[in-house]
Amino acid sequence: MERVVLEELLQWKQGISRKPLLLRGARQVGKTWIMKEFGRKYYDQVLYINFERDKLLQDLFKTDFNIQRILSALQIQSGIVPQADNTLIIFDEIQEAEGALTSLKYFQEEAPEYHVMGAGSLLGIALNNTSFPVGKIQFVEMHPMNFYEFLESIGEIGILNLLKVKDWQLIQTFHERIIELLKQYYFVGGMPEVVKNYIDQRNYIEVRKLQFDILSAYELDFAKHAPQQIIPKIRMVWKSLPSQLARENKKFVYGLVKSGARAREYEDALNWLVDYGLIHRIYRISKPGFPVRSYEDLKAFKLYALDTGLLGALSGLDAQVLLHKNKLFTEFKGALTEQFVLQQLMSEMGIHPNYWSNDTSNSEVDFIIEHQQNLFPIEVKADENLQSKSLKSYHQQFDPKMSIRTSLSYFRKEDWLINIPLYAIREIRSIISEL
Repeated sequence: MERVVLEELLQWKQGISRKPLLLRGARQVGKTWIMKEFGRKYYDQVLYINFERDKLLQDLFKTDFNIQRILSALQIQSGIVPQADNTLIIFDEIQEAEGALTSLKYFQEEAPEYHVMGAGSLLGIALNNTSFPVGKIQFVEMHPMNFYEFLESIGEIGILNLLKVKDWQLIQTFHERIIELLKQYYFVGGMPEVVKNYIDQRNYIEVRKLQFDILSAYELDFAKHAPQQIIPKIRMVWKSLPSQLARENKKFVYGLVKSGARAREYEDALNWLVDYGLIHRIYRISKPGFPVRSYEDLKAFKLYALDTGLLGALSGLDAQVLLHKNKLFTEFKGALTEQFVLQQLMSEMGIHPNYWSNDTSNSEVDFIIEHQQNLFPIEVKADENLQSKSLKSYHQQFDPKMSIRTSLSYFRKEDWLINIPLYAIREIRSIISEL
């Protein structure tokens, strides 16, 4: 499976001022595989250490951070002599060894010639509990496979290339076929193990079973790694996600977690899920201005899941929905479609968007993204009903360079609005760059 993140890792390898790299992402998005594959492709040898498995090395960094001593221990354990110019050193499950994260600082300061990379399923949580100097480490975010990666994996190279060149007239010819492929992605999602299973068996029942297994593994992690006092709250927030997204106004409501619940009671649980990488929190902005974060309303936000397929499994969405023409796109009042768009934006553009609503919440734009010192509003339509009252209201009030709607309709450009087909939302960067 080809992953877009390989390009980022190659840029890191070739960088003049390369620093140790931490690969962040939720469990089972493919971090271990991508690190090993990257090493196989671009290095003569890979020195791989998993600190969860190689328990002998869990105390390696407690004595001191002498790099030569550390390299000697890695050599003894792995049987590989690390060479600065041709060896990729991988610290997997790096949070399991006390001091391993801090050691990256010393690799950067004292041995920058070595190529060191780390990852861990609980890395986001460990980073919040570990102190190390800013600027000594480079981060790369890893997400589930996006729609383009999915197309390549299932062998739809022709469709993929057609979308990349943006031949809108020819794309229109294959519109219905691409819609069917998009429906497959909505259900299967982008978790690599699930995608591989789908490629091998083309069985939606088996896909769903595997997604349930992943969800069960996440819940086991709650019990194993989260503070005991917030585990029940974590489960309640996690289970409430489908009902939160099924609302017309998708702003997170604590009362849907538990009647009478208040923010201060569930803040720790919510933050844990965000740090673990299972949910994305998108904040409201009161007005589009710079810097964007200064306009964020930290009390108003929407939550999304890690992956469309996992959200469908968490919601109990049956595979029968695939038989209906476009019903899948409108399930949960279009929540799966918003989930899809968010995944593509975060994976392809590396951006964490906001959303906008007016003070009375009767007008809302799904996402606001920043690009080249411009803020672009994006309205997500789950079907071909193309009324855009909120988007038009936003445009009239704030006069952005261009407003964007993504839907099942064909590509078209008007004076103030561009409609991008959902399956081509990845092209948004190149489209708005040409404005």
